[in-house]
Amino acid sequence: MKPVNFDYVRPDAVDAVIRLIADDSRTVKMMAGSQSLGPMLNLRLVQPDLIVDLTGIEELRCFSDGADEISIGACVTHADIEDLRVTDVTRGALPTVANGIAYRAVRNRGTIGGSLTHADPSADWHSILAAVGAKVVLRGPAGERTVAVEDYMVSALEADLRPGEVLVRVVVPRLSKSARWGYYKSCRKTGEFAHAIGAFMTDPDRGVSRAVIGATESRPIVIAKAGNVIGDGRAPRLSDSFDRGAVGEILEKAGMVDPLDKQTHVAALRRAIEQARPQ
Repeated sequence: MKPVNFDYVRPDAVDAVIRLIADDSRTVKMMAGSQSLGPMLNLRLVQPDLIVDLTGIEELRCFSDGADEISIGACVTHADIEDLRVTDVTRGALPTVANGIAYRAVRNRGTIGGSLTHADPSADWHSILAAVGAKVVLRGPAGERTVAVEDYMVSALEADLRPGEVLVRVVVPRLSKSARWGYYKSCRKTGEFAHAIGAFMTDPDRGVSRAVIGATESRPIVIAKAGNVIGDGRAPRLSDSFDRGAVGEILEKAGMVDPLDKQTHVAALRRAIEQARPQ
């Protein structure tokens, strides 16, 4: 099966995109790497009247390195991050996770903004970016607004995009030298969707400790103050401070009651913590 006919445009500015997608007289889809949209078009799961290609916008393909954070354009690819063409401010977290996304062919084309907006609960970026405390910047007819990554996914395959809005950049805080992180995903084979994801970041110098349980049925479960789960982040072996009972209670409160599912996700977070880099 092949897609039905549609119009195609490749603007060179975000303002032009906003004008196009604000037109509610036709169905419009935005395209970046097309790693998700392409198959959906082929299967006719989506049948747009117009496709707006974002890859011609220079602003979305750049990054800006600041003193306390880095802003990454929405069309920066996974491979750009993996190959360190984007400055790493996360002590290896983002490049390492990028390296584990699907296959190299996918990483060459897939984009960080496209992955976040597709809002697949099994995707890597939602979990690791929530763990490091990243935010997304959205631009639309009313101007710009900033949303925490964990709030951007409303539910499975649904992002918090208002009419006429487009994700323009991802803002990632610069981790201090005391920061430690870990990431683990459970997959049967390379390239398969994750069945469970565990991610954490602790930054004692900044007083931040976050843990994330991803690849759930909906948005990732974020423990914004994870000191009771992984301690203060200064122990030589963070796994010694891991409280599996506390994590289990958090999962139950979030609605995860199946024993096997709960155990799989607790184990994923524990393994992420076991893989923490030493100070």
